[in-house]
Amino acid sequence: MKIVAIIQARMASSRLPGKIMMEVNKVPLINLLVKRLEKSKILDQIVVATTTSDEDNILVKNLKKNNIPYFRGSENDVLERYFLTAKKFSAKIIVRITSDCPLADPELIDEALKIFLAKRLNFLSNNYPPTFPDGMDIEIFDFSTLKDSNSKAAKVYDREHVTPFMLRSRKYKKFNIRHKSDLSKYRWTVDELVDYQMIKKIFNSFLNIYFSWLEILNLEKNDKNFFVSNMHITRNEGHYMGKGQKLWKRAKALIPGGNMLLSKRSEMFVPNIWPSYFIKTKDFYVWDLDNNKYADVGMMGVGTNILGYSNKYVDNAVMNIVKNGNLSTLNCPEEVFLAEKLVDMHPWASSVKFTRSGGEANALAIRIGRAASGKDNVAFCGYHGWHDWYLSANIKTTKNLESHLLNGLEPNGVPKNLKNTVFPFEYNNFPQLESLIKNNNIGVIKMEVSRNIRPNNSFLQKIRKIATLNKIVLIFDECTSGFRETFGGLHLKYKVEPDIAVFGKTLGNGYAINAIVGRSEVMEAAQTTFISSTFWTERIGPAAALKTLEIMEKTKSWEVVTSKGEYMVLRIKELGKKHNLKLSVFGLPSMLTYKIDHPGWLFIKTFISIEMLKRNILATNIINMSIKHNERILNKYLVHLDECFYKIKKYIDNDEVERLISSPPCHDTFKRLN
Repeated sequence: MKIVAIIQARMASSRLPGKIMMEVNKVPLINLLVKRLEKSKILDQIVVATTTSDEDNILVKNLKKNNIPYFRGSENDVLERYFLTAKKFSAKIIVRITSDCPLADPELIDEALKIFLAKRLNFLSNNYPPTFPDGMDIEIFDFSTLKDSNSKAAKVYDREHVTPFMLRSRKYKKFNIRHKSDLSKYRWTVDELVDYQMIKKIFNSFLNIYFSWLEILNLEKNDKNFFVSNMHITRNEGHYMGKGQKLWKRAKALIPGGNMLLSKRSEMFVPNIWPSYFIKTKDFYVWDLDNNKYADVGMMGVGTNILGYSNKYVDNAVMNIVKNGNLSTLNCPEEVFLAEKLVDMHPWASSVKFTRSGGEANALAIRIGRAASGKDNVAFCGYHGWHDWYLSANIKTTKNLESHLLNGLEPNGVPKNLKNTVFPFEYNNFPQLESLIKNNNIGVIKMEVSRNIRPNNSFLQKIRKIATLNKIVLIFDECTSGFRETFGGLHLKYKVEPDIAVFGKTLGNGYAINAIVGRSEVMEAAQTTFISSTFWTERIGPAAALKTLEIMEKTKSWEVVTSKGEYMVLRIKELGKKHNLKLSVFGLPSMLTYKIDHPGWLFIKTFISIEMLKRNILATNIINMSIKHNERILNKYLVHLDECFYKIKKYIDNDEVERLISSPPCHDTFKRLN
């Protein structure tokens, strides 16, 4: 009865790649695990079961160097890998050990083997339910059970995690070891960086590597907080997380905030569940890292992809640029062609500057506006990015920006001497702006033409007039609204001409390009201040914009997305009435937002996203329309929204909205993540 411990190991961990070769006192964790297991008095052999992937060559090299037996098999079919390993090494009884448990205790394993043999079991574990610390996991099964499972288990999950089929089957004689007290809160395994740091801390607390699990537990006697640092991580959460969720956890440990855009944080949708990352897009479809296909009836690239994802004509234009060269010592001709096109679309303008992101485009526009007016103070309305000039509004009070899209924005790092240089005013509140101009020597007015509500009482015309009378530079931020209802700026619809207009998002259909368009007498001020950046001169952005504008003009995309948006506005309002919900819909039809008036709105919003995910739809309470969205997918979304509203109404009536979801609710503000 040959008894073999088979350690499953690979370098390509989703949450902490290469963890098995991470070192404690210059010894890899996999080596420490093998050395500890060698102290077993019952095990006949210790074998590592790794994969045929090239990534695992470094592991195999280490195993060869240290005379550790190994077998290489399938990366994803771990059950087959175990079976073939056991078969090769003639194992009759297999102890399953995972390489992320370097503290596995040989004495605990021997005790489990004695029970397995005495009871003549097919399967034994100490993990269902778990009562031992995470990292002391043991699973033991005989070869016939492994062989039978390998031939019958069909589910991907069963084959990836080896033993679920055995656990479910009634034909096997099974037993679970339970500790007299529940110690499952302790975490002595390695899935994340904080786990690795805990393992090092434990090893460094002893004179040698041969200590028992009970001795580890005793470390808490001298320091009650010894194990606290990683106990927040849910046990075996990796079994239930997709590749995207695992990568997002890694990202939050390394990248402040997890990524470069607040609107794409997983916490803004469904914490711990959102797919987070993509590998492919087409039309309105997105494929995540696990190759799940979703219909995006939500953000659509945060409003950038008005022509749909991966438009072949735009992509081909970009690929031609890549093939022939994107950036050189000389300038790209496309920026001239694009400037001519934008000026032709906006007859009031005669000059253009380009950037690659909206935040820097808005900062550039403010610099030009201040230079042209000769005055520092700015009155603004709406959301305009992350730069110092904008966040300085919150130096006086952090509530200044709350009604302009985001709250919770602390002005940390913004020079305090910018206080009282930027002043917010409410949309459609012209008297408020008049007062600001009268009392604050305003040189620039910066505003969105329209975001959530439409102008009334000639609001925009009045602003144009007062700006002209007071020699104030008027800037329209059309990064969001541009090309959504008109071919060009939304201001064309209202027949109000600014001094500068800023465009982005849809301009390149997903490629980075922003434009600052203005009157020559104002834009000439750019020559009197230093504005320059290397990557504002690359070719991809302008080339993508030229092709995007060509397709927009041909398809009349602004009319298409507005029509589809108007249909969705009407239908969503009907659903709100049907279920007697206090629902409002606002924003441009092609970028509609809906909200249910209830204190538990964040739970409701998260619930909608979760339910849509179950149906392979990426959704929040925002729908950014593209010309590719068709009647079939929009009606499918509405059918499921109808179902969501029905359930939401029941929970509202029972005053149990917080019970709609079992996960944390989404964020609605800026919050620190790491």
